[in-house]
Amino acid sequence: MRVVDIHAHVFPDSIAAKASESIGVFYHMEAIHNGTVSQLLETHRKAGISHGCIHSVAVTPHSVDSINRFIADTARANPDKLSGFGAIHPGYEDIPDLIQEAKKQGLKGLKIHPDMQKFALDSPEAMNMFAAVEGELPIIIHTGDPRFGYSNPRRMKQVLDAFPKLVCVCAHLGGWSEWDEALETLTSYENVYVDTSSALYAMSPEEAKRIIRCYSRERVLFGTDYPMWNPAEELERFHRLQLTDEEEERILYRNAEKLLNINAK
Repeated sequence: MRVVDIHAHVFPDSIAAKASESIGVFYHMEAIHNGTVSQLLETHRKAGISHGCIHSVAVTPHSVDSINRFIADTARANPDKLSGFGAIHPGYEDIPDLIQEAKKQGLKGLKIHPDMQKFALDSPEAMNMFAAVEGELPIIIHTGDPRFGYSNPRRMKQVLDAFPKLVCVCAHLGGWSEWDEALETLTSYENVYVDTSSALYAMSPEEAKRIIRCYSRERVLFGTDYPMWNPAEELERFHRLQLTDEEEERILYRNAEKLLNINAK
């Protein structure tokens, strides 16, 4: 069966180990892998994962352009194995131009992490950003972390009500450690996807299955959150949910292929 990993972080070799370590410090855990592209491709190969969606977070506006060049170049160098999601920051000077440039670069979407970027999802600057993104590209949104509150899934209600054509992937089953709030807020919106990254480890298979089935089976995506987790182990965790064959096919590759207009080989 084909498998698409919708959620993987990669970095240039020169900074990959340090960047991965920094993510681990942020979450008080140790990253399993080093964050290089070569290691991602190798771990995907060993796990039987066909295709990966790569991204990185722009902590500051001035890092957006260099990140997007790296992600786009990496995806172009591995067209059968990788698709790229560009970085975006609400403080970037010309967001409409950034979006058009991302499309020219062949990027399939955008990625934000409000907790690392230090802005609330429903803040004025974020709303301006979402207004520009709506109808242009899908956006992966880190959601959930009670330590900060920036990305609480309840903040998405104002965003989704204001921008009904904004296609977004709310990562970590809609809200890391805030899954009940995510279920209360996100399940009624047809333009919202969720991914499984950094969520399956934190709950029983029964609870994960319950949460997944609260969303439309067309709107759940498989993700590993490389380099924090081992892709093979994340795939094993997913299979332990014992979903139906149709559910597995949709979550593991069909939904991602349709969303991104790709054919995972």
